[in-house]
Amino acid sequence: MSTATCDACVNQIGQTAGQIWHLLNEEGPLSFAKLVKQLDQNRDVVMQAVGWLAREEKVNIQETNRGGVASLAQP
Repeated sequence: MSTATCDACVNQIGQTAGQIWHLLNEEGPLSFAKLVKQLDQNRDVVMQAVGWLAREEKVNIQETNRGGVASLAQP
């Protein structure tokens, strides 16, 4: 894998993370499935972006019996 391709992937994940943050800010907590559907993005990219935001302590992840739910972390 070339560096340019990797940089493009990281850029796409970062842009998707921004879209997720704005969507959660507007709509409140959303399931991972709803995030993927509303963003119309590849599931893997959405999940990587959620992980990025969680690592940066920007979102909280809660596991439910129906799957994961993401919400904005409180400042």
